[in-house]
Amino acid sequence: MKPATAAKKLDVYLPATPAEFQQGTITRSELAELQADPPEWLRTLRADGPHPKNLVAARLGISNSGLSRAGITDALTTAQINDLLAEMPEWLAAERATQVEVRREERRVKSLHADRRRALEEPETDES
Repeated sequence: MKPATAAKKLDVYLPATPAEFQQGTITRSELAELQADPPEWLRTLRADGPHPKNLVAARLGISNSGLSRAGITDALTTAQINDLLAEMPEWLAAERATQVEVRREERRVKSLHADRRRALEEPETDES
């Protein structure tokens, strides 16, 4: 597989990986080995970063779109993420609140659909 695909599966930022990882191809067995017994460079990247955008957003508790709206386009390290969480700038607090509302609405809609499915599946009883 391509290095970009392997990096995505390993949840690491491709430009921060070693050159030999970026320039080669990775077999499924090599990927499985990296996942099962990560080398030092992979453990360090996972712990300290820089992290890809999706992990930055998840660690901040916001969406990828929220990162874009805030103008964050680069990968961030764990220390930078922790600093943002400690500072809690206004934009981050607003994006986190938005994310909470989005998740609440998703749960409501999912519940509504489940209720409708159950109603359609239940046999109607004649109460005469």
